[in-house]
Amino acid sequence: MTTSLPRQTASPGVPPPPPVEDRFHRIRRRALTLLIIVLLIGIPAGYLVISANQSRDSGKDKEAKYSATGLTPTYPARVQRRLYQVPIPHPADRVASYETNNWKTSRLYVQFRTTQAGLDTFLEAMGVNRGDLKKDDITINARDQRITGWKFTGLGPWWGLTHEQKNPAPTQDVVVDMSDPDLPMVYVVSQTVP
Repeated sequence: MTTSLPRQTASPGVPPPPPVEDRFHRIRRRALTLLIIVLLIGIPAGYLVISANQSRDSGKDKEAKYSATGLTPTYPARVQRRLYQVPIPHPADRVASYETNNWKTSRLYVQFRTTQAGLDTFLEAMGVNRGDLKKDDITINARDQRITGWKFTGLGPWWGLTHEQKNPAPTQDVVVDMSDPDLPMVYVVSQTVP
């Protein structure tokens, strides 16, 4: 007769072995791990790529603006308008501007077309009035005309003024083309000494 051995019981301090993971749970665990990796690494990396592209595009825009070598069809920035004291009235169209800077002087060139009321508003904001304009007085010199490509040789009539101010306030040369009396074209060179 064979005697059977008594069954051994597990030691009281040792945990039972973990259950064997089936195929479904292993796939689910790996998918969850992959999702966490994508969320922790992929999203920030994608954000960095998008941010770098936006920064590069912004730099290209600024480079184009500051490498311009003549009038560009844009409003001058608010800070430029305030610094050079060139208030562009409303309404105004055909607006173009260009700024030059060196160690000696800084200049802002601006042109725009406006209405009679807009011209009065512009002149008053500069601290002058229509009575200060002189007929056939081209106050913008030949050098500034070459830089901007302005030619004051049309039919006219042309009106001009120079508004001199004490440093550091800018000096403005203004020429107004009144060939269309309802929509005068205004040309301004504002110069300041740093």
